[in-house]
Amino acid sequence: MTDSTPPPPTTEPSPPPPPPSASTSSPTKTTTTTTIKSPQIYIHPRREPFEHGLLPISKLIFSDGTQSLTPIKDKLLSLSSSSDSESTPRVNSAAIADALRISPDHARLVLETIAAVLHDDVDPLVNAKPSEIDAVGVNVFDLVVFLYVQSYKRLLPKGHRDSASVADVWPSTSAFDGFLSALSPLQLVRSNTRRFMPSQADEEAHQLSYLHKHLGNIVSLLADSVDGQGEGEESLVLSLEKLERLSFLVYFGEKGSERTPLSQNASFFANSYPDMPTVPVPAAQVLDWLLQNIASTLEHISERISTKENGPTVASDQDVQMADICTSSVKASTTARGPSFIEGISKSSYVKHASDLKGTSIKVINCHESVIYVLAPLRYATVYGCSDATIVLGAVGKAVRVEHCERVHVVAAAKRICIANCRECVFFLGVNQQPLIVGDNHKLQVAPYNTYYSQLEEHMKQVGVVSTINRWDEPVALGVVDPHDSLSHPAGVSDAQAESAIRLDQDQFTNFLIPNWFGGEEVGSTKDNPFPLPDTYMASQQRNHKNLGEIKQILKETQLEESRKRELSTALHAYFKDWLYASGNIRQLYCLQGD
Repeated sequence: MTDSTPPPPTTEPSPPPPPPSASTSSPTKTTTTTTIKSPQIYIHPRREPFEHGLLPISKLIFSDGTQSLTPIKDKLLSLSSSSDSESTPRVNSAAIADALRISPDHARLVLETIAAVLHDDVDPLVNAKPSEIDAVGVNVFDLVVFLYVQSYKRLLPKGHRDSASVADVWPSTSAFDGFLSALSPLQLVRSNTRRFMPSQADEEAHQLSYLHKHLGNIVSLLADSVDGQGEGEESLVLSLEKLERLSFLVYFGEKGSERTPLSQNASFFANSYPDMPTVPVPAAQVLDWLLQNIASTLEHISERISTKENGPTVASDQDVQMADICTSSVKASTTARGPSFIEGISKSSYVKHASDLKGTSIKVINCHESVIYVLAPLRYATVYGCSDATIVLGAVGKAVRVEHCERVHVVAAAKRICIANCRECVFFLGVNQQPLIVGDNHKLQVAPYNTYYSQLEEHMKQVGVVSTINRWDEPVALGVVDPHDSLSHPAGVSDAQAESAIRLDQDQFTNFLIPNWFGGEEVGSTKDNPFPLPDTYMASQQRNHKNLGEIKQILKETQLEESRKRELSTALHAYFKDWLYASGNIRQLYCLQGD
């Protein structure tokens, strides 16, 4: 899955018929059915803003839509600067903090988050170095769209039909704190296994239904008012540049095809002369066109999965009408526009290389007591519902999200990482931005990056992760309750500070060795950990190596009878076996069972 802009298609798809239930002003005229040789190109939501672009900061969430965002937009425009033209106003973190009344640190977090999920790979913010992000700033209209979708709520997992049923499930009591607890988040996730997680079709329909309801407000925030053209919505027009701001949320494409810009599928901009500026069109016309396409896609999703449904599912997002949600229990497959999945691995070792992945995103779901290696350059990665596992992610250039995991070790070289609702996990990180910790977490630890494989530095270069910046020990913890997540809503802690992560004790730090047989066919130049270790961890590592060498020398020089040597050997093997099980490294040996 890429965000690159492909060449325009040679044929323009026929516009879909208006939906019977859509409340739009589009004409009801119908056309006769003809044979179409080329497949229909449907509109789809961009998953990135909904999966990696939501921040649980109360001052960023506006339930009244345009009522609050319109004056904020006006203030941002008054504070903006532009080096090119008035059509591309940009604001830095100081202006964002002023307009939204948030702290400078939160304003910087907004900039970094938008950079991670922005649709335009040539935007200066996406390509800015960490030290340049604030100077470059963000397009005001990208920021406005980002702020609007902060009101989105994720689809409630299928196992529970209303948010009240899980409102006080956890962490009112905790087995980890010496009490008999109700289900922890992971147990909640595992209680219904595959049916628990919404399918890709569920999530896509949920996101499209949200957009179908709110696009009118979003379009009005992007539109310009023209004097003498009437009042209210009749006076609003949308330029080509403003239409492309909606590419933050939606795109055209289908299975196996590249994404195409909105403007290339919009007939009302098709007749503009190449050397002449495009003429804005009525915003209502653009809105009707978008709503028709969204309704057509929802109908297509419903038809595609109707024969495979496993029963009705009720969505919890009160902002979306229940009838608008299409649901399915169909297992998602890898597509050019979707992520690859590693799902349900248990008591095993599993490896994926770049050649094994069809896209640039990965989801590791419901894996337990295993070691998972994803040795590839990626844009996005998600780890969800895993326990007692070690997960190694190669190089992730946009964002990693780890959610509802217990006793998991995550080793990741990434630009940014978000950790949500996890317990007793350790994160060995090489990250260019501060780790973000949201939701209800317990007993998390962070440590420096601790491994390598031969192609690691090449993969890091491909996706833009740099080894000279590692902010692993600067986690930022936000509120305990994530208003976007319907699963974890502990009562009475809406304003409480989330538990942060502590640094792993330096004496517990060890290097993680990726087996040679997992190195892949291609040989790279990486011979060691590309992220420099902090002095304290390096000193502890050297001290441990020295102690090990001294013990080996003592054993070598000790004169023992054969019977005592056998006793010593047996004791060492027993202690080593105990350590393998206690540390979880016994899982590393599972992969040898089939050899």
